[in-house]
Amino acid sequence: MVTLTGHAYCWDVLGDPAFPDRAAGLGLDTVALAAAYHSVRAATPLHPRHRIVEAAHSALYRPVRDAAWRGRRLTPLAPGFLDAPDPVGAAAAALRSRGLGVTAWVVLTHNTRLGSAFPDVAVVNCFGDRYPYALCPSWTEVRDYAALLTAEAVRDVALDGVSLESCGQMGVAHAGHHDKTAGTWDPDEQRRLSVCCCPACRRAWAAEGADPDRIADQLRHGPLRPDDAAVVLGVRLRAAAAMREQCTAAAGGLPVLLHASPDPWATGPSPGHAVTGRLLLNAWAGLPARFADTAATATVHAYVTALADLDLPAHVRALVAAGAAGINLYHLGLASETVWRTLHTTAETLVSRDASRSPHASAETLASRDAPGSPHVTAETLASRDAPGSPHASAETPVSRDAPRSPHASAETPASRDAPRSPYTFAETLEKP
Repeated sequence: MVTLTGHAYCWDVLGDPAFPDRAAGLGLDTVALAAAYHSVRAATPLHPRHRIVEAAHSALYRPVRDAAWRGRRLTPLAPGFLDAPDPVGAAAAALRSRGLGVTAWVVLTHNTRLGSAFPDVAVVNCFGDRYPYALCPSWTEVRDYAALLTAEAVRDVALDGVSLESCGQMGVAHAGHHDKTAGTWDPDEQRRLSVCCCPACRRAWAAEGADPDRIADQLRHGPLRPDDAAVVLGVRLRAAAAMREQCTAAAGGLPVLLHASPDPWATGPSPGHAVTGRLLLNAWAGLPARFADTAATATVHAYVTALADLDLPAHVRALVAAGAAGINLYHLGLASETVWRTLHTTAETLVSRDASRSPHASAETLASRDAPGSPHVTAETLASRDAPGSPHASAETPVSRDAPRSPHASAETPASRDAPRSPYTFAETLEKP
């Protein structure tokens, strides 16, 4: 059965007693709550107390514990504008009271505050221009930050999984602060300007026998020669895979859904990764290239926006026909009353495929999600995750550390534990900064 997830911010839920009922009325399986998120100016058209929220900087919407972050340069800030000491915890409790599952939506390398404060770990293009919104995962410090951010985002709250956005390198495209770059470059130029030439990446290229200066010169004037392109891509994918493995381990056994692209050269919120495991592919503009092929090798969820001018129910039907195991709707809090009507029509499209599923799921009908082996683990079943051999075994469980399981293994995809692993899975070949 295709799962249905709606994305939301904590402030969409907090202060709006009607939000959990609206979400449950869609028949959602899960709400993905932003637990660590970049700066944003967000509309809140149905909230009873406000219409705009200005989140001026990236923030962790969980308690920011001094004990966890002491001694580190790269540290998150609390949001500051919310009264709740644990916004995700409070919002998750409200959603669970209506029988909804909750996942933590965690943005990793997209962080303008940190990239501006510590430009040495930001992405640098071949002309020497820094992208302050983009932390480069070739740096060990960045990967360690992402892993700890993941661990803190899921700590001490009942969750059913974690969704990792920008688990890899951001590129030249960035819908930030009065951005005036859209439409300037063709896809090849964008790809070249998205290659990071920071010291960590250059050292990693040199370790592979390539000449960093030659690569940067090629990027400024035209395409890379094939052998240099292979080195550049390999270094990027190994860094992303190392970050993915660290963050997956930090999630403590929760199922991980990775924002990703089947294009290995892709950068941004959904960067290129090996096409195995549980992937969330961006389908905002239509059916993505290679979607069906990727769905044949991985558990693929489709990330769709309800805010674009497209026939959303027809689009969702096409994605399901192409092999989507889940539909992830963006965005519950940004949606107007008109968009909510479209969301209901879309949800009914999915429900009609399975007569046994009601669009008005109750706590009683959702109880089965907490059965052993279900990906929808609640606080009551957290203890089972540490049992020997459990697919939810945590980092503290010695059994899980020695099991031959895929970094993407989850309760939903036990078969993936035996799948061939990507060659880009370890950080040993990355130069230490």
